[in-house]
Amino acid sequence: MTTGGRRRMGVEERRQQLIGVALELFSRRSPDDVSIDEIASAAGISRPLVYHYFPGKLSLYEAALRRASDDLASRFVEPHEGPLGARLLRVMGRYFDFVDEHGPGFSALMRGGPAVGSSTTNALVDSVRQRAYEQILSHMGAVDPPARLDLVVRSWISLAESTALIWLDGRRIPRAELEAQLVHDFAALAAVAAAHDEELSTLLRGLLKDEPGDGPFADLATRLIALASSS
Repeated sequence: MTTGGRRRMGVEERRQQLIGVALELFSRRSPDDVSIDEIASAAGISRPLVYHYFPGKLSLYEAALRRASDDLASRFVEPHEGPLGARLLRVMGRYFDFVDEHGPGFSALMRGGPAVGSSTTNALVDSVRQRAYEQILSHMGAVDPPARLDLVVRSWISLAESTALIWLDGRRIPRAELEAQLVHDFAALAAVAAAHDEELSTLLRGLLKDEPGDGPFADLATRLIALASSS
């Protein structure tokens, strides 16, 4: 039998509710600026009850970060179908969806928020980077990547992070243009590295032969040719 009163939540259900509430608040303001009282109020419970489920703000932040990191890592998952440039462009679209939705929290995470120095926080951030790295390599069909490709992919992931952080500070460049630019950045970094590595060069040639004339990689080539011819 149920009554017209509020349904009592189980332990795990309440924990998940608090994580969701914290994420929502962290998406609007830096976690440093969100208090336990605000989280309790938004969840409709008392401050002591929050501490019943989480020992402190840091543990709640880490739990919220764990959920957010899983979400962010999933943005790099893409079917292995179609040209690589189009796949990367879709990945960047989902990546910036996350950045857009969780701006202050994303910024605090990458720049060091209330959990700075926490081994758990650092491990979660590193796990997102590693999962992104593995996804990009899988799209390139690189099981045992050459050293220069390893460097390109890891450098590009760092570039995407720093670009997103700078974009959040004013959003002065249209998002769609920035997403395309990052795909161009990947192609340019890979091309430069391939000029010094025959194995990577062979891998890239195989990928580029499937690129359409109206894809992001062809767009980059067109822009570079136009730039060179105008000088």
